[in-house]
Amino acid sequence: MPTISAMVNTYNEEKNIADCLESLAWVYELVVVDSGSTDLTMEIARSYAHKVISISPGNFSDIRNEGLKHLTGEWVIVIDADERVTEELQREIKNSIAAESKQVGFQIPRKNFFMRQWIKYCGWYPDYVLRLFRNSREHVFSGLVHEAVLLKGEIGIMEQPLIHYTYNGLEQYLNKFNRYTTLSAEMICNKGRKINLTHLIIRPPLEFIKMFFLKRGFLDGIYGFIISYMSSMYVFVKFAKAWLKQKKQVSR
Repeated sequence: MPTISAMVNTYNEEKNIADCLESLAWVYELVVVDSGSTDLTMEIARSYAHKVISISPGNFSDIRNEGLKHLTGEWVIVIDADERVTEELQREIKNSIAAESKQVGFQIPRKNFFMRQWIKYCGWYPDYVLRLFRNSREHVFSGLVHEAVLLKGEIGIMEQPLIHYTYNGLEQYLNKFNRYTTLSAEMICNKGRKINLTHLIIRPPLEFIKMFFLKRGFLDGIYGFIISYMSSMYVFVKFAKAWLKQKKQVSR
């Protein structure tokens, strides 16, 4: 069977990292790429991983691309510390890459959990992510946040999901909120999009309507309402940050 290297990116993930790495014990090579953790993440990781690499903090694509340089397997699976590979997904991965096919990568559905509650609606499922692909220098990630790998060739689709424990509560969500909205605002500015009052007034409520009503987030109950409302706040803040950044650039 072709060899698989797993890459796990971490930053202060001492509560998650052990369970994540245990779910990857079956791979040929397990590499943890840490970007400056100040807790016990790296110490715990050394108990499981073949390699633990420390790199300078940066945007998400830069961190992933730096980690890819250290992988030697024929295939790569990229996992975050709050994700888990089930035994069923493990078997499907092995069977898929063992078959002589033309696929250069596979999309994997994710079961996203919020406060340990599986969110079936809000657009959170199946939430396909391209995380399994052939190891090649041509395959790189792009995007400051919500990064994606760029592949040339046929992409397959897995049936078994990746388990994703997104946020255990609002405090954890808000801890990441500032960084993610800042990176999203930077991406908006890099694309040359001009932000005006319409973006701040119209886009946030539209985001709520889309998630809670059109994508049936109401079927997830109070969890669906919280996620939809917080997502509308996210949209407002990223556009507000982009507008402020553009205003500052013009005033120089």
